Amino acid sequence: MVSVTTLQPADRADWEELFSGYNAFYGRTWPADRYERAWREFQRAETMRALGARWDGRLVGIAHFLVHASTTSPDVCLLQDLFTAPAARGRGVARALIGAVVAWADERGCDRLYWHTREDNHTARRLYDQVAENRGFIQYVVPLRGTSGDRRGRGDEILPGGDVVRPRRAAP
Repeated sequence: MVSVTTLQPADRADWEELFSGYNAFYGRTWPADRYERAWREFQRAETMRALGARWDGRLVGIAHFLVHASTTSPDVCLLQDLFTAPAARGRGVARALIGAVVAWADERGCDRLYWHTREDNHTARRLYDQVAENRGFIQYVVPLRGTSGDRRGRGDEILPGGDVVRPRRAAP
């Protein structure tokens, strides 16, 4: 059975392993100080928050999210990162994490929860199409120098929060 709770200090190593898997999926690597910064933010739980899903007591999924203002509604909640360990997929872990973020945001009066995913992330989209409404928006990104500095290359995408995503290259 899946249980979802806030991440605890003892979860640090398992969380980093999962977050590394998430970053690898999107073709990016992070220096150790970025993991440390994110972990500190999650432990403070002021602007960014994190939940962990456990299966038989082991951390097998993570969700990172934040609340921000909206010009057209009360505050909204952004589910920024969602990742499930490959061995735990298909067991309801991602669904439980999304449900926990929905409940958290609803309890705090947020107008809606939203997230982005790559168009070709078909496995995740099968779940997302069941638990959320695809309103058909297309995301445009203007890469800024900001904290991404010279890590950005032609065609890279900067996600909300400054993460750099390099486009997948077709096999020759």
